[in-house]
Amino acid sequence: MTIRTRIAPSPTGDPHVGTAYVALFNMVFARSQGGQFLLRIEDTDQTRSTPESEQAILDALSWLGLDWDEGPNVGGDKGPYRQSERSDIYRKYAEELIEKGYAFRCFCTPQRLDELRATQMQEKQPLGYDGHCENLSEEEIAKRLGNNEPYVVRMKVPREGQCTFNDMLRGEISIDWAQIDMQILLKADGMPTYHLANVVDDHLMQISHVIRGEEWINSAPKHILLYQYFGWDIPVFCHLPLLRNVDKSKLSKRKNPTSILYYQRMGYLPEALLNYLGRMGWSMPDEREKFTLDDMLNEFDIQRVSLGGPVFDVEKLSWLNGMWIREELTDEQLADRLQQWALNRDNLMAFLPFAKQRMETLSDIAPLGSYLVSGMLPISAEDLHSAGMEQDQLLEVLQFSLWRLESIQQWQRDNIFNALKAVADAMDIKMKPFLAPLFIAIAGSSSSISVMDSMALLGADMSRARLRHAIELLGGVGKKKLKKMEKAYQQLG
Repeated sequence: MTIRTRIAPSPTGDPHVGTAYVALFNMVFARSQGGQFLLRIEDTDQTRSTPESEQAILDALSWLGLDWDEGPNVGGDKGPYRQSERSDIYRKYAEELIEKGYAFRCFCTPQRLDELRATQMQEKQPLGYDGHCENLSEEEIAKRLGNNEPYVVRMKVPREGQCTFNDMLRGEISIDWAQIDMQILLKADGMPTYHLANVVDDHLMQISHVIRGEEWINSAPKHILLYQYFGWDIPVFCHLPLLRNVDKSKLSKRKNPTSILYYQRMGYLPEALLNYLGRMGWSMPDEREKFTLDDMLNEFDIQRVSLGGPVFDVEKLSWLNGMWIREELTDEQLADRLQQWALNRDNLMAFLPFAKQRMETLSDIAPLGSYLVSGMLPISAEDLHSAGMEQDQLLEVLQFSLWRLESIQQWQRDNIFNALKAVADAMDIKMKPFLAPLFIAIAGSSSSISVMDSMALLGADMSRARLRHAIELLGGVGKKKLKKMEKAYQQLG
């Protein structure tokens, strides 16, 4: 059997280090055994998926040194490799399940489903669909279709017993069918959900091993059931441990930068970051900390993956990155890397129109632009308070701005300005005082170029990271405070 694995990111945000972690283990497992590694774009969520996010994912994974044998940008004979281009395939298989009696059309309105959920929560019942449309008569279905009532396609699920399957790392796993919802397979707009598209694509693309994060364990019974309904061979499942923060909580951008682009912008070497991801739950036979991708390929054994919950510690990553800089780069190579990273012509050309207006000598460029080639800035809570706001308002301005900026899909100067102005207007604060703490958080000074231009130059990842850093400098926002702020933010509209 030819080993075939895949990574299937959703292009709905910044490229995540967790995606790179899973991609690395899929690629190394397949290549170490002479197999192939595929990349597939799961863009069934058309309201959130963007071409910009897809390109960022491809660029970030390529920057790390990961490559794939088949995918949207390299082709292959199992394509297309974007799910949005495979809609007709999914409809055909959804209809097949209906015809076989394994799925049904559900005409329940959003209002009914909301009421059902509210009742289940109130009565402390398990949440999930109640089978209301599972046994509609042919006449009733025909009548509703004739009236053009919208519907989704749901899969049928056993009500009793267990689903038992083997995991490469965890052995035998059993999950009660009572915990499995009657999953929507095809949405009302004709697009598939992840679950149908995932199973159909993995079968048609001949994926032999599904290696993914442990958060998908509870979805495995749905997928196994679909394979059985279709009469297809079930791939081997392997659920990797989730990346954790230092406090053992699930890796999140509130506690750790999670975007690959952030680490690129910070000046981490791609080899070092890939090395660090390779150490997440796995180790070389000789336990050495620093190793190359080729080293990992030569020594890889997936049974060496530990289920202990790998900790993504930025301090440890920085230490490892320092080792790579000192031990692997000559002075000439380091000079080349510095030039490629920040001192390249594109970066200079983007900044010079702003700097030129403030320059009297060429040496002015360094103080004017140093914050654009820095990581977290050496600012303090006192610096932020110099903007003249009380603590609570200061936190709200920074947090509300962060939330609004996180919703921007196209990171451009005008979009940034419109987002911040909307928050300022909603908070009834004039733009100049509203932007004052943002200047300090983003540029370290109130005398830099326009903060919107600065954020456009820095990029989304670094800009958002600096806002999070500023919030932490002010003491952060605890869970209780966060809930109050979320409510206040929602009331702003």
